[in-house]
Amino acid sequence: MIDRVKTEKPKRGRPRSQAARRAILVAAADLLEEGGISAVTMEAVATRAKVGKPTIYRSWPNAQALAMATLMEADTAQTTVQESGSPLADLEGQLLKVVEKFATKRGGQVRLMLAAAEQDSEIAKGFRNQVILKSRVEGHALLTRAISAGDIRTDVDIEISLDMIYGPLFYRVLIGHLPLDEEFAKGLLKEVLRGLQPSD
Repeated sequence: MIDRVKTEKPKRGRPRSQAARRAILVAAADLLEEGGISAVTMEAVATRAKVGKPTIYRSWPNAQALAMATLMEADTAQTTVQESGSPLADLEGQLLKVVEKFATKRGGQVRLMLAAAEQDSEIAKGFRNQVILKSRVEGHALLTRAISAGDIRTDVDIEISLDMIYGPLFYRVLIGHLPLDEEFAKGLLKEVLRGLQPSD
């Protein structure tokens, strides 16, 4: 769950913004848990977080985008990939994080909504922007690090490689034809890397 540790009252500037962001995410997470994605409205979040709606709109264009961001940030206030000594290990960790999110009760609710949504609906747009595109941005940085480290060939097409990694992952999220679990995430990355890593 989102960290609810109490913090000192912010004085001004950026700390105030971070405190408001945390309150918004906590409120949205509670509403998502209580009533599903349809319960997450800008009015309800603003009331529960005790902030004005303009404060919410500074970070999220609509309630659906906020709900998606809440799902992906449910266990942490940080979205930046934490670097370790192995970019490929970090990439595997990112895939496992996505799988874990969508395997939860909240994730299941979102998957059901996505399955019934039109392609140009707000929930579909929120999924693309807050989940798929943000995952790809992180993945791009990780693949770039892997190339620099010599773990991946220098001649690979990064955009195509990202499609190979995230395409099957989000296809399974949307279609649900087979299990979305740790075994799948690890197996997917292993198979993709067969074609990306330098030959011995």
